[in-house]
Amino acid sequence: MPSPHHLENSDNVVVDVDAAPPAAVERPRLALMTRARDIFRGGIRSLEIISLAIVFGLYVYLDLLAATDAKKIRGRLRQGLHVVAKLVFSQEALQREERLAKQAVWLKGRLLKLGPTFIKIGQALATRADVLPLAYVKELSKLQDEVPPFPHETAMRLIESELGAPVATLFAHLDDAPVAAASLGQVYYGRLTNGEEVAVKVQRPRLKETIDFDLRILRRIVGFLKRYPNLFRGVDWTGVLNEFATTIYQEMDYIQEARNADRFRHHFRSWRDVYVPKIYWHLTTRRVLTMEYIHGFKVTEVDILRARGFTPAKINRLLARTYLKQMLQDGFFHADPHPGNLRVMPDGRLAFFDFGMAGHIDKHIQALMIDAFFHILDRDVDGLVEDLMKLEFLDADADRDQIRPLVEDLFKDYLGLKLSEIRFKELTYELADVVYEYHFKIPSRFTYMIRALMELEGIGVAIDPDFNFIDTAKPFARQYLLSREARHLRNQLLGKILRGENHRLDFGKLWYLAKIGARVLLDKLQSER
Repeated sequence: MPSPHHLENSDNVVVDVDAAPPAAVERPRLALMTRARDIFRGGIRSLEIISLAIVFGLYVYLDLLAATDAKKIRGRLRQGLHVVAKLVFSQEALQREERLAKQAVWLKGRLLKLGPTFIKIGQALATRADVLPLAYVKELSKLQDEVPPFPHETAMRLIESELGAPVATLFAHLDDAPVAAASLGQVYYGRLTNGEEVAVKVQRPRLKETIDFDLRILRRIVGFLKRYPNLFRGVDWTGVLNEFATTIYQEMDYIQEARNADRFRHHFRSWRDVYVPKIYWHLTTRRVLTMEYIHGFKVTEVDILRARGFTPAKINRLLARTYLKQMLQDGFFHADPHPGNLRVMPDGRLAFFDFGMAGHIDKHIQALMIDAFFHILDRDVDGLVEDLMKLEFLDADADRDQIRPLVEDLFKDYLGLKLSEIRFKELTYELADVVYEYHFKIPSRFTYMIRALMELEGIGVAIDPDFNFIDTAKPFARQYLLSREARHLRNQLLGKILRGENHRLDFGKLWYLAKIGARVLLDKLQSER
């Protein structure tokens, strides 16, 4: 007699009634296989990331060690590595530049292959002259325009999943190919059912999972680097990675980007010559952003702009003015002003796009920047050293007597020039190797400010060879010191100007304020001619 858990069917075959059906057996097996496959893929990716970090880090470290005076190297291990580095790396200037340039091309290719996280890292490193030699900074700046798109069918499925309806129902038309591709997503041109033209931004598939995984690996690498602080002096790896993680997660959230656009629009609500596209909130989620499509011309399309009656000088002045307001008054700025994110509309207004990367400057940092502004104008090297420490470009316990001559050497050529003869990007590149070699660092909070200023001036130089950001900005800076639009900032400045650091009346700076007022009046008279 069969047990209670077994029965005979009509064909005298014993059936186990408690046995799981075949599908139930297969599901755990399939899940286990999927898990094993994910672990294998994760292991391969971890190996790719770690091997890149080791090869690249070792290359940069040995290159720096080879350029270091043997008398300054302590420890048998470092001395031995110095000998090896001198044998491997030829330090003739031209050969070194060529070698670094080739290595930078290799690095850019590997970052593109590793995907979104590392493309963004490369773009961020393109502003970090304290972390990388100049050759890398220049090559990585090209990543902005070399990101391949992902499949169109994948983008359409994601739109339908996020918005909960077929694309044909949501839009009267949507192009079959993106008009632009970036590290985190790509943009399509389309029309709504009411005829309004829109730009639809779609996030790359499995982006969060990829970035989460990559950041876990990077945090382990940073933990290793912290154990050996002398490998890369003056680099706050934890701060850099935390700043990067915060920014990239904000950029991934298209709802936050839409809020940034609305905030920027509010700040410029009284500016008739600045425009921010409308956000279609009912067609926007964390992974899909739909905004008004703006017709116009890139700010770098010089011939077309001139044919339409616009002048490069006018565009540059407007850009300078908007960024002075963003950084010194609003404390909130568009951190990625490359030509694809700026457009001159047919009526002459300047439109801003893509607010995923936005920077913030608190009032304390604004005040310190104002102090630095006065010290530069006064050619005050001691003041500049203090500013560098307060702004954390130098450690607070740094030897001032040792740093002061270095700062004098770095800036003596520029402090002897008029501000109109200085170009921000040229100065940054010229100082890059010195910043890389000595105990200077760029605090992570300044990464995107520097990026924005370099891109902004790059646009100006491209469309107007005589353009100079600082020279163009001076008239507007004077206006902000005295105008109602910057009342809070002006009062803050007046307290420092009239009372100085020790709260005593400073007649020298009072006279300087009078000269600024006179210059503002002269600027207005000249602009009315």
